Amino acid sequence: MSDPVQREAATIREQWLGQALSTLPADRPAAEAAISALYRLIGLPPPRFRWVASPAAALTTVPPGARARESVERMAAWPARGRLEALVRELFRELDARIRPARQPIDRLIHHQVQFPLNRSISATLVPPLRAAHNGPFHESLYWHQHIAWIARYDALRQVAGVAFTGPQLERLGLWAAAAVSCGWWWPRESVCVVSERPVAVHTEVWGDAGEVRLHRTDGPAVRYADGWDLHSWHGTQVPPWVITDPDVRRIADEANVEVRRCAIERLGWTTYIERAGLRLVASAPDPGNPGSELRLYDMRRGTRVLLAVNGSVERDGRRRRYGLTVPAFLDDPIDAAGWTYGLSAAQYSRLLRRT
Repeated sequence: MSDPVQREAATIREQWLGQALSTLPADRPAAEAAISALYRLIGLPPPRFRWVASPAAALTTVPPGARARESVERMAAWPARGRLEALVRELFRELDARIRPARQPIDRLIHHQVQFPLNRSISATLVPPLRAAHNGPFHESLYWHQHIAWIARYDALRQVAGVAFTGPQLERLGLWAAAAVSCGWWWPRESVCVVSERPVAVHTEVWGDAGEVRLHRTDGPAVRYADGWDLHSWHGTQVPPWVITDPDVRRIADEANVEVRRCAIERLGWTTYIERAGLRLVASAPDPGNPGSELRLYDMRRGTRVLLAVNGSVERDGRRRRYGLTVPAFLDDPIDAAGWTYGLSAAQYSRLLRRT
């Protein structure tokens, strides 16, 4: 596929991502108009709207007029939600029928350059606070029809591939697009629709080859809503606030979650952590998989050891990141430990041209 086509697809992807991560106040009239029109399409009158400041507020209150069978715990069985999902599936079938076989190579490119990376970005930025708000069982599939990724796919097919959709099809697609870009998540009950405002701050970092982003902030919450509800994240991993604001050796030692512990150590810095925690150096050796770098093996608590290594690949900022890997306590040799992390023996690891 030509470079201009790829560039155009990438531009469309970035435009939709910018809309999805907007921190501007919701356009309430536009959101209500679009959602009301979607209700009419599924045979329901426009709902009453209940606006809230965050997903957490949406999921902890039951709006007046909502029926008992429409509680959040039974969201999968909500009649309005089910009808809206069916409405989207029917639109899929109609739009896909307009894509001729000759356009399928471009459709595949758009999937890889637009829809797939947008799905990953939304799942790594707007879904984590939604998951946290549920504070219990969570099924992202209940919200897929609100993702902008599928909307962006058809928009890109129209603009890049010249696929001609009918007026009624574009009108329905436009309603979903208007809802997606004018507010946050929404919860469609039969008579009442709860709609969340957008976050007032979203901090991200690029982490994929197709411009994917994930939540990350080193000095505060990665996502914050107007009511004060927020979420801290370290390179895409949700963490307690102390990991970002006050990483401490004692807290790290007491933390049971291995991923949170890893993030806290990275936030503090492996060298600083090793010094403050007083870890004993077991052995060190030149890294045969990364010439010019050294492997260092330390004793840790909990019957484990940590292998301190230098990343074989250059980060986006031009540096090589130092990181630690937990390995079994029976390993005494750093090269054995490095091989173990790859499922290799020390001899096999030593023959690697260069690890990544």
